[in-house]
Amino acid sequence: MLNPKLPKIWYGGDYNPDQWPKPVWDEDMRLFKLAGIDVATLPVFSWSLLQPSEEQYDFAWLDEILAKMAQNGVYACMATSTGAYPAWMAHRYPDVTRVDFEGRKRKYGKRHNPCPSSPTYRHYSVKLAEKLAERYKDHPTLVAWHISNEYGGYCYCDNCAKTFRVWLRKRYGTLDNLNERWNSRFWGHTYYSWDEIPTPSALTEGFGADGEKSAFQPLSIDYNRFQSDALLECYRLEYEAIKRITPHVKITTNMMGTFKPLNYFEWAKYMDMVSWDSYPSNRADWADIAMRHALMRGLKGGDPWMLMEQTPSQVNWMSHCGLKRPGMMRLQSYQAVAQGADTVMFFQLRQSRGAAEKFHGAVISHAGHEHTRVFREVAELGKELQQLGDTVVDSRVDAKVAMLFDWENWWALEYSHGPTTDWKYVPQVEKYYRALWHQNIPADFISWEMDMSKYAVVIAPSAYMLHPGYAKRVEEYVAAGGTFITTFMSGMVDETDRVALGGYPGELRRVTGVWNEEFDGLFPDQKNRLVVKEGALAGSYEVGLIAAVLNAETANVVGTYGTDFYAGTPALTCNQFGKGTAWYVASDPEQTFVDRFLREVCAGKGVRPVLVAPANVEVIQRKKGERTFTFVLNHNGSAVEVDLSPVSGRDLLSGREMAGKVEFPAYGVAVLA
Repeated sequence: MLNPKLPKIWYGGDYNPDQWPKPVWDEDMRLFKLAGIDVATLPVFSWSLLQPSEEQYDFAWLDEILAKMAQNGVYACMATSTGAYPAWMAHRYPDVTRVDFEGRKRKYGKRHNPCPSSPTYRHYSVKLAEKLAERYKDHPTLVAWHISNEYGGYCYCDNCAKTFRVWLRKRYGTLDNLNERWNSRFWGHTYYSWDEIPTPSALTEGFGADGEKSAFQPLSIDYNRFQSDALLECYRLEYEAIKRITPHVKITTNMMGTFKPLNYFEWAKYMDMVSWDSYPSNRADWADIAMRHALMRGLKGGDPWMLMEQTPSQVNWMSHCGLKRPGMMRLQSYQAVAQGADTVMFFQLRQSRGAAEKFHGAVISHAGHEHTRVFREVAELGKELQQLGDTVVDSRVDAKVAMLFDWENWWALEYSHGPTTDWKYVPQVEKYYRALWHQNIPADFISWEMDMSKYAVVIAPSAYMLHPGYAKRVEEYVAAGGTFITTFMSGMVDETDRVALGGYPGELRRVTGVWNEEFDGLFPDQKNRLVVKEGALAGSYEVGLIAAVLNAETANVVGTYGTDFYAGTPALTCNQFGKGTAWYVASDPEQTFVDRFLREVCAGKGVRPVLVAPANVEVIQRKKGERTFTFVLNHNGSAVEVDLSPVSGRDLLSGREMAGKVEFPAYGVAVLA
């Protein structure tokens, strides 16, 4: 449980009372009660008010609002305010401001903008965190700590360059080792002094918008590792300062799903619970939303997590900021809970009057009262969550399928040149997750370090980079009876982006039983066919993007290419290895094939859907002890009939007994116990 003070699904969001005169605070408390709001995250961006100058601190206004919250039954997810530093700091201490990818020294402004290597930022951020913890450690409203806000962004300043070189010395020990691991003789990159190593900015090795490609991948990949670690160290310094003072209170920071710059699996090791901010478009694929929830759940091995932010209506920063249709906010909230969330939180509780986010949706709109559609929907959901109490809190999703997600693999794959610029990591993961989601087969996400043994099936799309020891663990998993699925361009390089010699897929060659001789980068209008002549997968399917030209060594050829000079060669293989099997998908198939393929593989391992349901009806279960809670979520904009026969029970939201064929309205939800 997040905190015994509030034994229920937390309901609330970001609150900025410092932007409003005090009479508004009383009205906020009234409206919070009407909406069922019981947690407010504050003060997220108030550093300049809390610390007007180097030695001056002012907590009087925060004391006052926390006292008012305590009187009205609203708890505090206490933020450290270090996500945006005050102007005086940037003006007096230039080391705080970043240098961007183009080599330009930033001025004060925006947010997400401190240099992670800045001694000044680290000193003052930790000092503020300590003062907040000391002052509010025994406050009756305190239920959690929220450090900074949405960490992200890289810096290329001289401080970062110096710190990066220290980081490299710890990682490689000697320049000889670094030069060897980086293959630095390419283009004459041999380094004879640590000081010669640059940051990979637009002035050196990076090119393209914000450096999406690199001329020297090992340098760029290691710089990503370093910047992720440097920002993590900023978080950890605040975490450790607060933990010393309030060891019993859980600490988090809000993540952003498939956010490329930070290795969230590494970050999660230092978080008491994972939290993240979910902002899909109102036209987003519901499977992609679920995937990101599942990824966040997987960061700490399936522990319940916090939905820290979502909008109750619309965002303001997309190219087209569509409203959530009636019922959609409720449905998205329950989808998060179904996928493991123990909180439902919004950005923001009261809509800002000015500046960048003034048109971002909020529980309390600019109208300032409860007579809006959005407020009514928020209040109705608040009543339901009060009714649920702690029933589903601390329950877990029990998945028998796992998907590998690897940030370092993502970086390496997309920094590289060839075989096509259309090859992106996340869409490959989405395609395989979507096939499971449409069939209501739950999946966990795991890192390369995590245990695979409890899963019947493990899927690793485009596992381009192999970390030391991972291939051996895959072999052990498959030999013990597991089913492993990987795809084209896997096993290509080691952790420093050196190509595997002796034949692709490198260290996965033995377990997959194939040798990938060549790979053909296909043009967008160029397609091939995957032809399966026998069995449940029999048919002809379109493939594209990349075609790996394979030689089957010990693997059984299940499907072949239909056209081009490699027609008739293996395109889909299955290798018996010990007690288990390893599949290799040699190209990028249409979704229809992936759906059928995963259905057959999972069924062969005894992994079946929670419930067979109409299209876009998500069914997922959370379990706590002997109790099972089945979430049925109709993501369609129209009513559908669902046969609940295998999972009939009492709906915890309506109190109705549900069995047999039940009609679910557009965006309808049930939680069956």
